[in-house]
Amino acid sequence: MAAGALTCLMFVVVALNAIAAAAGLALFAVAIWVAVDGYKLYPISGVSGKDDIFAGAWIAIFTGFAFFLTCIFGIFAALKRSRPLMLVYLIVMFIIFLFECASAITAATNRDYLVGNSHLVKKQMLEYYGQDTIQGKQITQTWNRVMEQVECCGADGPQDWILYNSTLKQMNPTYNWPLSCCKRRSTFELQDPEGCKVGLTSTLFTKGCFNYIESVLSRYTWAVSWYGFSVLMLVFFTLVIAMLYYMYLE
Repeated sequence: MAAGALTCLMFVVVALNAIAAAAGLALFAVAIWVAVDGYKLYPISGVSGKDDIFAGAWIAIFTGFAFFLTCIFGIFAALKRSRPLMLVYLIVMFIIFLFECASAITAATNRDYLVGNSHLVKKQMLEYYGQDTIQGKQITQTWNRVMEQVECCGADGPQDWILYNSTLKQMNPTYNWPLSCCKRRSTFELQDPEGCKVGLTSTLFTKGCFNYIESVLSRYTWAVSWYGFSVLMLVFFTLVIAMLYYMYLE
C-alpha cells in the first residue's frame, strides 16, 4: 500500500479507537449505574437466583474500562506503526470483545425469564413477603417501598393476596393484603384502616406493581445489553479496520 494511503488508514484507526474508547467509558459508567441498583430491586431478582442482569453489569464494568484502556493503547500502537504492538492490541481487544458478548447475552436472556410475565414475581412475593428470614425481610422491605412509592398493590393487583395462598395470610390473617397497599394521609397515617381492611377501592391501591418492576428491569437490561451490543458493533468494525492496517504494516 502507498505511504499516503497507509497514513490515511492509520488516522481512521486512531479515530475509531478514540470513539470506541469514549463508548467503553460510557459503558463503564452505565454498568456502574445498574450494579448500584438505584431502584433497589435486586432482592426480587436475587431471591430467584436469576440475578444475571446484575452479573452482566459487573462484567460490563470490567469490559467497558478495559475497552477504554485498550483503545488508548491501540491509538499508541497505530501511531507507532508497530506490528508487534498492533498484534497485542488486536488479541486483547478480541478477548474483551468475547467477555462483553457474554455480558450482553446474559443480561438479555435473563430479563425475559424474570419479567416475561408476572407469574415468577408474584410467586416470589406470595412466598417470601412477611417471612422471618433474611430473604423474607429483604423482599418485604422491597415490596413495601415499591407499593408505597408507586401506589400499587401486589404484582397484578390486590386480588393476588386473596386468590392465592401466601405467607402473609398465614402469619397475619387480619388483613387480606399488606398495609402498604392502603392509601395514606400526608402524615403517612392510614387514611381509613377499616375501609382498607374490607377492600374499599377509595382506600386501597388497585393497580398492580408488575408494570413498574418490569419497566425498571427493562431499563437495566437496555443499559447493559442493548447498549453493550451497540458498543460491540462499533468495536467489531474497529477491529476489522485495525486488522487491515496491521496487514499492510511492514
